[in-house]
Amino acid sequence: MQSEFNSYESIKIYKDNHIHQYELDPEKLNEFHDQMMRSASKLALFHLEKEVGNPPCNYTWFVTGSGGRNEQGLISDQDHGLVYEEHSEIAHNYFEKLGKELSKGLHEIGYPYCEGKVMSSNPLWCKSLTDWKKQLINWMDNKSWESIRYLQIFYDSRSLVGASDLIIKLKNVILNYLNEHKKLIQRFMDNIQHIKNSVGPLGQIYVEPFGQYEGCIDLKKTAFLPYVNAIRLLAIKEGVVETSSLERIDCLSTMNTCYRELIHYKHNFEKLLKYRTLLYSNAQAYDDVHYLNVKQLTKQEKREVKDILKDGKKLHQFVQRIIDKGCFQ
Repeated sequence: MQSEFNSYESIKIYKDNHIHQYELDPEKLNEFHDQMMRSASKLALFHLEKEVGNPPCNYTWFVTGSGGRNEQGLISDQDHGLVYEEHSEIAHNYFEKLGKELSKGLHEIGYPYCEGKVMSSNPLWCKSLTDWKKQLINWMDNKSWESIRYLQIFYDSRSLVGASDLIIKLKNVILNYLNEHKKLIQRFMDNIQHIKNSVGPLGQIYVEPFGQYEGCIDLKKTAFLPYVNAIRLLAIKEGVVETSSLERIDCLSTMNTCYRELIHYKHNFEKLLKYRTLLYSNAQAYDDVHYLNVKQLTKQEKREVKDILKDGKKLHQFVQRIIDKGCFQ
């Protein structure tokens, strides 16, 4: 890969010219996304250092969402934040500027702004280590649907640049709190309970009835999220700090015999990643990499997709039983 870029435009050109060579390998595709985002962050920091100087303290720039889980598709939006070590006005002003530059830079190289504003340019996601700890505890004390959603988003965080130990320290704040407030895990479960119906009583796959994606199924909402949410919840419950769903399953399945059933769901998730690659050839926008046209599938593929969708609900039921009764043989 080219080692140095002198503009966001040069990163975008390189990204657009090379990304398709990785589209059939999810691991290499996510490594490529990491490389492009690190290049953008390096340029953002260069711009800021010219304006106001070097960072005043240690910090980490983290990615979350599908980026944090190493599950990005060909087209991915922004999900990221900043944690800086020093609790001071100087640090606040510096990283506020860096956060805005990072979001701007990512947008210019082809990562759309996050509709939910989970970005370093949002003060909610750009804080000192001290303020991050306070915010996490406030979210857990609050227990609202939104605050629990934010906690789940944060738990997918992965350090991309800087001091990765800052993220581990913050995840430990969540895990230590849960050890003292064990009922909070049920609020996490309540937060992910709604799953969009995707298979009818007669076994038919529900598709979009009209519009741009008529005849398609939204893989993100109906397939990926049920698996991602359920596996994340077990990871939080058991203190697993790995971020990818596949790594989380590997860790959980070795912790207790009751989790060996998760290997079946791992195979399903790997198949989902494969099916998403079918969408890349004609993808022009972010939503295009999520909608799968059912009519274009073979009979065997339709059966496989249907089983994956139905198993998403079974996985949620499995996790609910674990939370209600603990591990069982």
